[in-house]
Amino acid sequence: MQIIIIEDEKPAARLLQRKVEQLGYQVSKMLHSVEESILWFSANAHPDLIFLDIQLSDGLSFEIFEKVKVQSAIIFTTAYDEYALRAFKLNSIDYLLKPIDEEELKTAVDKFQLQHAKNESLSLNFEQIRSMFAPKEKIYKSRFTVKIGLQLKIIDIEDIECFFSENKGTYIHTFDNRDYLIDTPLEVLEEELNCKKWFRISRKFIVPITCVKEIVVYSNSRLKIILPTYKVEEVIVSREKVSDFKNWMA
Repeated sequence: MQIIIIEDEKPAARLLQRKVEQLGYQVSKMLHSVEESILWFSANAHPDLIFLDIQLSDGLSFEIFEKVKVQSAIIFTTAYDEYALRAFKLNSIDYLLKPIDEEELKTAVDKFQLQHAKNESLSLNFEQIRSMFAPKEKIYKSRFTVKIGLQLKIIDIEDIECFFSENKGTYIHTFDNRDYLIDTPLEVLEEELNCKKWFRISRKFIVPITCVKEIVVYSNSRLKIILPTYKVEEVIVSREKVSDFKNWMA
C-alpha cells in the first residue's frame, strides 16, 4: 500500500510517519505545501492513501484538488473541533484529531483497509468541506432592550443616532432626542455593531455613517461631527482616529 503525508509542519509529519510505520506500513512521500503537492500529483501515480492536513503554509489543502482529480482515499489530520469534523463522516471521510492518538490512527487505517478490500471508493465533496472553513458571515446587533422603570423597551438599531459614555455609563441616543442607559460598554459595542455602518470616533462616542450630517475641521487636527439631534456636547473625532475615520467615510 502506497501512503503519503501532506503536512506543512515537518516535525508533525515525521512523528506521523513514525506512527504509521509502527503499524507496519511505509510512507513513500511527505509533502509540505499546496504548490509542492500539485507538482507531485501531476508527475506521479496517486497513492492508495493520503494523510492530509487541512491548513498548509500556503493555503487550504483543498486547493490541491482544484488542480488534481482525487484518486486516493484520504484521512484528514486536523486540529479543528469535533463539531466540524462530524460533517466529514457524511462524505465517508475519516479524520484524526491532533495530537494524533496511536489507537485512533490504527482504527482509521483499518477502516481504510476494510473499504479498500471491498473496493469501495470514498466520495469527497470538497466544496462542502471547504464551506465549513470559510469565514462565517457575522451577525450584528439589530436591537437593544432597555429598562424604563418596571417596563422593558425595544429599540431598533435604525432608531439610534449614536452611542455615548458618561459617568461610567453607556447610553443610547435616539432620533427622538432621548437617552437610554444600557449595560453594554462601548468596547463591547464595537464588536457587536457592523463596522461598515458604525465607527468609534473617540473614547466617548460611536456614530453611524447615516447620521453624519456635517463634518467641521476642529482644533489640534481633529474633526467635529454634527449629528441630527444630539447637542449636549460637541461630538469630536479624536486626533488618532481622524485618518481611519476618513477612510471609513470613503
